Amino acid sequence: MLASEAEMTKSYLTTSTGSKAKVHRRKPAIPVIKHIAKDNDQEKQEILTKPIELSRVIHFLEDPLAATLKERQIFALKKVVKRRQKGFLLKELADVFKILYICAEKSKDHPEYTSVLCDLLKICRLPFLKEKTSDEVTYAQTVKESLSQMGFLMRVPNADVRNQICHSIISVYSSVTSKHSVDGLHPTSLGYRVQLLEKSGLAETLVLSMALLENQPAVKLHVLQTLQMLSSSSDVNCSLILKAQGAQQICFHMNEPDPSGQVLFRSSEILWNLLERGCKEEVTAQLSNMDCIMALKEAFLHQLLNGFRHYDLQLRNDLLVITTLIAENPKSPLIESLFAKQLVLFVTFPELKSHNPLVRNLKLSYNNEDFEMKRLLLNLVVVMSKDLSALQLFKEGHVVLALLHLVKPTAAPPEGQSGPRNWNTVQQEELQLQALATLATVAPLMLDDYMTCQGNTCLLLLLEWCTERDAYFGQGHSFHGTGGRGSKKAQMRYCVRLLRSMASLGNEAINQDLFDQGAISQLLVIIMQMEESPEEEDVITLEIKADIQLILSALCENNPHRKELFGSEGVEMTVHFLKMSTEKFYSGLGHNKLILSTVDCVWSCIVGCYTTEDVFLEKEGIFLLLDLLHSSPRNMQNVVLGTLLELCDNPKTMSHILAWRGQKSLTTPGLLLQLWRQEEAELGVSRDLYGRISDPKKPILCYYQEEKDSQVSPPANRPSAAVMDVSENLRSKIYSVFCKLGFEALPGLSTEDYITLSIVTRYLDFKVGEVWDEISKELSLEGVRPVTPDEEALDTIAKMTEDTARRVTTQQSSMLEQRDKEDVSEEKRMYTEISSNWKQQELTAQSWEHFVAKTSNYKILKETKEHQERSIDSSRPKPKHKEAIFHPTQIQGLQITKFCGRVMTVESTPANLTGGPLANTELALERVPIQGGALRKLPTATEDPEYFNTVSVK
Repeated sequence: MLASEAEMTKSYLTTSTGSKAKVHRRKPAIPVIKHIAKDNDQEKQEILTKPIELSRVIHFLEDPLAATLKERQIFALKKVVKRRQKGFLLKELADVFKILYICAEKSKDHPEYTSVLCDLLKICRLPFLKEKTSDEVTYAQTVKESLSQMGFLMRVPNADVRNQICHSIISVYSSVTSKHSVDGLHPTSLGYRVQLLEKSGLAETLVLSMALLENQPAVKLHVLQTLQMLSSSSDVNCSLILKAQGAQQICFHMNEPDPSGQVLFRSSEILWNLLERGCKEEVTAQLSNMDCIMALKEAFLHQLLNGFRHYDLQLRNDLLVITTLIAENPKSPLIESLFAKQLVLFVTFPELKSHNPLVRNLKLSYNNEDFEMKRLLLNLVVVMSKDLSALQLFKEGHVVLALLHLVKPTAAPPEGQSGPRNWNTVQQEELQLQALATLATVAPLMLDDYMTCQGNTCLLLLLEWCTERDAYFGQGHSFHGTGGRGSKKAQMRYCVRLLRSMASLGNEAINQDLFDQGAISQLLVIIMQMEESPEEEDVITLEIKADIQLILSALCENNPHRKELFGSEGVEMTVHFLKMSTEKFYSGLGHNKLILSTVDCVWSCIVGCYTTEDVFLEKEGIFLLLDLLHSSPRNMQNVVLGTLLELCDNPKTMSHILAWRGQKSLTTPGLLLQLWRQEEAELGVSRDLYGRISDPKKPILCYYQEEKDSQVSPPANRPSAAVMDVSENLRSKIYSVFCKLGFEALPGLSTEDYITLSIVTRYLDFKVGEVWDEISKELSLEGVRPVTPDEEALDTIAKMTEDTARRVTTQQSSMLEQRDKEDVSEEKRMYTEISSNWKQQELTAQSWEHFVAKTSNYKILKETKEHQERSIDSSRPKPKHKEAIFHPTQIQGLQITKFCGRVMTVESTPANLTGGPLANTELALERVPIQGGALRKLPTATEDPEYFNTVSVK
């Protein structure tokens, strides 16, 4: 055992107080060799005695009197190595790494200790052993400090030691766990080792140690391999590497001479891991310096011009991705290093010919790796376009021309002939779509190049190709080709999106060029063809339709001539989409965007041209807008109401607005007042239960205006809250529509509507009062006192606004009282009607009972008969009294010929008796109906007499 060996070693040493030490050698006894079979318990007992042995070894190594006993010390260390082949216990790690530290110090003067140091580090590759489960928690701090000291051992200049440290770290961090052969002792888990290794900061130490490896390229490669493994699956290690400026250090040395050819690969892999798992901004910041950019430039050009293996091409693309991420940092010197200029040259290759030496002998194999490089270069153009200084490079490199060349659809070579070697069909489709997407970003920034290259013509031709029916079959495998499989829908989508980006700039030259080439009619035909197509609507189809409408809006806005050419076809298109069911708003496919673009199309393409406005009115467009206003979501109502307000300038619009009826006979004024109440409810305007003004001092004040009252005065370049309120909600637009409609004689309004209308009528007065009140408060906040006349004027304005609000409140109260009176009167009328109905039912029931009684009771029948006879007798004329004077019914010259109600016809007295000039003339009294209305002259008695017999006087 090691204890007996230590005692034996100790016997060689005799300590004296003098200046010399005498060494006496004692002949050891001849050992008795016995064949003893050790069982597991005995081996375990030997291992458990290690802490004591290690402490004696440490004492032996540190003892200054044993400094000359180098062979004995190495012998003792080798014994430790031999007995610890199964691994170190957790509780003895502190002693083990102390021994490692002593050996590292001694190896400076005595290289013999290096081999023992390597052997001990080799044992560290094995999982540490634990006796109990609680040992992992108990010795966690010891393990963390021990692993940290392992990294510090990289200062030992010996290459074998450094390599062994890397091997041990990789083994500790690997997932392979060897099972211990001793019962009762178990290896620590992988998660435990990984967690403590991360906490030890070992990754940071390895990065810092790279400065010591200038003359040891093999060791440096091994360190890079270790860092690659540590950063591949640990965010903590990536943070530690970045803390030590690891990305910058690795990039500095990535182009050093390397016979193995692995340094560049390992370095790029580490950078990839740092970008994926670390802080991307920190990585790009470390790489955004001239030295790193030049290193990347050298590595990329070397791989591009000299690489031919699949491995080299992949590494080239990885470096290009790292460069793209660096380009996102606006502080990176990519342009200053001339790397960006070279990359722009590769972007236009092979579409544009160049005599530059970099591409003169460059040839592409058009394989997948070259295709990926082309896509990465197009993506780099989009990233670099954020830097305006890069636009000059794009202009010099004719990037727009190269992109338009990629956009053009290429015809397949004739059958039986092979064209020049180029991208295959799938690759060409993906590059075409990506070029369109790139142009959507770059072209708006380079208008001169776009117009010089006739971009509008190219895109309109491509759009025409997209509508043709041929044998083209889209693959739709890429990100940009989503939804376009088997068709040209993906090309149409990006082409229309690019046209929308250009038209939305408002550049008159571009829009005029599109108009001159017939873009309006072409787009109208395309959108109606898509609408008539039997294919089911999807997200891409709806996006294309909405973009087409936005292009039309951009072309026709503020141009009456283009609006006139928009014509009836355009009106038919807008009316068709306005009839869309409101249930589709929430489909999730984009119908809400389509209806918004339709309303925008009405506003920009129809409003302002009386010809198209009249056609729109004839197609019942106002009714459709009001239906949309009634059923649309809250965020759409502002746009729809604004469009209606613009159309109100046409005098023909008023009759359409007043004629509209919604659900439950809702009228336009009623709808607008309903929207007003909803708007005030959302704005938190103070109102009572009946909708009246509850606070005359703030009749239309919103809650956010009250919140801003206590704040500091707003700056002069920003409108106040009262002014912003006019544009941020519907109330100003509703008031403007009522100014067109008028505030009186409005149909279909209830008392609640009239109460709201009284507030709408005074909206402008209240808003003016709010603005003056804000002025007064701002002066107070700024400590400014107005002069006395101005102060009196402000007080008068505030008092007038409050008095106006009180008058409106009084008017609203009178409306409520009048409504209450009408309700009471209506209630009485209804009660009288109900009472009359019940009385009639009672009389009907009594009559029926009397009738039934006559048929069943003879006595009642007899009484009824007698009553009937008395009634008949009383109705007969009574005999004349003998002395009575009889007056004939005929008056001389005047005879009653006809009675019809109160109208009669008489003959006039003969003319020979009256002497009148009209002899034998019949006078016919004209029939005047007593019914209401104007007097009407009716036919005389000489006409059909039956007509008069049917007239009754009421």
